[in-house]
Amino acid sequence: MSTASIQQTTTPAESAAGPGAPRRLDLVGKLPSGPRPVVAGLPRTVSDDLGVPTVHHTVIDYANFDHGATTPALVAVAEAAQQVQRRYGSVHRGAGYASRVTTGWFEAARAQVGQFVGARDGDQVVFTRNTTDALRLLAHCLPRRTRVIAWESAHHAALLPWPARTTTRLPVPDSADDAVALLREALQDSPARHQLVVLTGACNVTGEVWPIAELVAVAKEFGARTVLDAAQYAPHRELDLEELGVDWVAFSGHKLYAPYGAGVLAGRSDWLDAAGPYLPAGGATAAVTPRHTHWQTGPARHEGGTPNAVGAIAIAAACATLRAHRATIEAHEEQLHGRLRAGLAAIDGVRVIEALGNRPNVGVVTFTVEGYEPSLVSQVLADEQAIAVRDGRFCAHLLSDAIVGHGQTAIRASIGLATTSEHVDRLIAAVRRLVEDGPQLSYVHTDAGWSAPADPRDLSEPLPW
Repeated sequence: MSTASIQQTTTPAESAAGPGAPRRLDLVGKLPSGPRPVVAGLPRTVSDDLGVPTVHHTVIDYANFDHGATTPALVAVAEAAQQVQRRYGSVHRGAGYASRVTTGWFEAARAQVGQFVGARDGDQVVFTRNTTDALRLLAHCLPRRTRVIAWESAHHAALLPWPARTTTRLPVPDSADDAVALLREALQDSPARHQLVVLTGACNVTGEVWPIAELVAVAKEFGARTVLDAAQYAPHRELDLEELGVDWVAFSGHKLYAPYGAGVLAGRSDWLDAAGPYLPAGGATAAVTPRHTHWQTGPARHEGGTPNAVGAIAIAAACATLRAHRATIEAHEEQLHGRLRAGLAAIDGVRVIEALGNRPNVGVVTFTVEGYEPSLVSQVLADEQAIAVRDGRFCAHLLSDAIVGHGQTAIRASIGLATTSEHVDRLIAAVRRLVEDGPQLSYVHTDAGWSAPADPRDLSEPLPW
């Protein structure tokens, strides 16, 4: 493990306070040795040279196991966003150079995302704020009395936006076969004219890939449509609307190595064009008269207001980069995941959490450590080893209650492009050390969470503006 000492400096205020005053640790944002070694064929992220301070007066390569929440931007994405910001103007209808360039890039971004998802003839790509917003848009466009079927294991974004009166929630399945059987039983009992089945691509809690093809086949057998929550799936697996057979797919830029604030709903146009605009505003209107408003058809119908052009172009840059390196990415993540899962499962007192059993996985290992609150484990790993994991119920409370324990939490380590084999080995060793020796500092719990009173760091950073 490459480390470098943090220099201890005394500020003028501390000097005035006297020699006994605590000294601030001068934080170093980048590793003194430069970016970590390049893995052949893998795209780089902007955090590849990020060093973070530990309580041991060291700066260590940041071990990011929190890709399931938010990914660092790809270098290619950051470069694209920077290029756009120098030239951008208002999208559509502007005669000026900047507006024309931005409009062209914005619509090219739509086409690039369409290629990424394997859009079919007649499919639309609508830019939204995130996956939650994309699924809420589809909920807004449902024909009257559409029956919606979703599993209680879904992320809240895919579980909660649908009308309660016409939504059926299936229980958490204990296997892929059980999920298929539950769907078949539910559809056999339904007389509804319009039905929508909400599918999960990869589980937000455990990373397990759901049996998408089998579930789509059952839905089609009964004339039901499908939407795929691909927030956790799209960064790690190829998306193809035609091949998967789903009617719509939704995902977020910030989980796809692009910035916050942009997402996608892509798929069939008929329900989208038949519904009123999601955001009735400029851009969505074709004509407004004293008596009538005529709305656009196509993506513009639901993209009212000035769109997030930078976010859309950033998503397109991410899609193009991931698509070009898909095979290498999958092989890299599969190798790291197998190494991490086996290493953690071999530690006494560590319980690896799974929902569907022996399923393909997008690079997530969720676990608990006997005798330790998950939130304490996360803080110890962060403070003592510069390892970022996530603890909690992962916006899927019903699933967490079923597979972790009612009201209980767990730790989620999610792999991505900023994760290396050294990070995996460091996480395994850190958990083993915690189990065998306990934390290296004493921690106390307050309303703000766990902290070590002896922590020498000042983690405040100046505002970026």
